[in-house]
Amino acid sequence: MDSLNHLADGFAIALTWQNLLLALVGCFLGTMIGALPGLGPSNGVAILIPVVFSMGLGATPALILLTSVYYGAMYGGRISSILLNIPGDEPALMTTL
Repeated sequence: MDSLNHLADGFAIALTWQNLLLALVGCFLGTMIGALPGLGPSNGVAILIPVVFSMGLGATPALILLTSVYYGAMYGGRISSILLNIPGDEPALMTTL
């Protein structure tokens, strides 16, 4: 029963409006970064680490922002491989065939 309380606390923290807004912004930025050929998810996260540090975010909002950038860039890498037939990153390579 104690683990359900911890799970509910985690959802209460993750589903605040600030964290949901950071996730939305991160997915949008990640999609824009991933759509550029040659920039992958790891590059997008590496570019945004100093930005997150300078914003003074806590650990939880920073992780939410960086993971949403990562998954948004994974999705955005498919855009250039489908429309332009140019793979943006390694996982999108098979989409071009």
